Amino acid sequence: MKIAITGGTGLVGQALSSHLIQAGHQVSILTRNSSESQSINSKYVQWLNPGDRPEKELEGIDAIVNLAGATINSKWTDEYKKKIIDSRLQATSEVKRFIEELPSKPSILVNASAVGYYGTSLSKEFTEQSNEGNDFLADTVGQWEASASEVQHMGVRHVLCRFGVILDKNAGALPRMVLPYKLFAGGKIGSGKQWLSWIHIEDVTRGIMFVIENTKVYGPVNFTAPSPVKMEQFGETLSRVINRPHWMPVPSVALKILLGEMSILVLEGQRAIPEKLLNTGFTFRYPELEDALKEIFDK
Repeated sequence: MKIAITGGTGLVGQALSSHLIQAGHQVSILTRNSSESQSINSKYVQWLNPGDRPEKELEGIDAIVNLAGATINSKWTDEYKKKIIDSRLQATSEVKRFIEELPSKPSILVNASAVGYYGTSLSKEFTEQSNEGNDFLADTVGQWEASASEVQHMGVRHVLCRFGVILDKNAGALPRMVLPYKLFAGGKIGSGKQWLSWIHIEDVTRGIMFVIENTKVYGPVNFTAPSPVKMEQFGETLSRVINRPHWMPVPSVALKILLGEMSILVLEGQRAIPEKLLNTGFTFRYPELEDALKEIFDK
């Protein structure tokens, strides 16, 4: 298959590109700077600069995976919150524009999203049928999904990947979460009762390929393992896997002072269940947290 990826230099983009190339697919990575080296099964296509017309190099593509957007792992000032939203909407609008220009449309747009769509809760369980929350992340995700969903009017199937916390040894949230334990200062974050909906990076890449190939899957899809855990259980499991103590609590007030509104990412959470993936036959390679962490840290 010929697959185009935006945001190809991020955690998911790099892992997905590698996975697809190893499987023999042809990958086009959309980037602001196309001077990177090419390979037999991959090429770089310039976009989002004045005058760029990526559609000229994307004829015949079978699928587009849109992962582009500014990281949320930065202090949420009013200015940066605007950047979080605008970067996602700008990239998605450009994807829609060049799809419209392509004489032969791709069969599917796989668009990044997040379980932040649901807001936060200590008690509720969220599936793809659950309603939108009412905080900043929920509003951001809601706007992003609404924009991406418009491709259905062009006859293009769309899947919205509502990612949980993606576990990878070298990138994303996990290296930050494991650092205090490596310094022998790990412990309960906040109340410890908040839910963490997580997923191993390998199941992310496998899941994206699954939804591309499975034409029955469309709309929002929770990309989370089927066994979310509370933050206290996550810390205890992590400490056991890497053989470090779990003893020093991190007070909620300290994180709120340090991170501001972004502290919601670690102090509050949601219990998201991947109902649609399970019901359509996807098999998780790492459904349980301890197995996922052992695979990551035993490499």
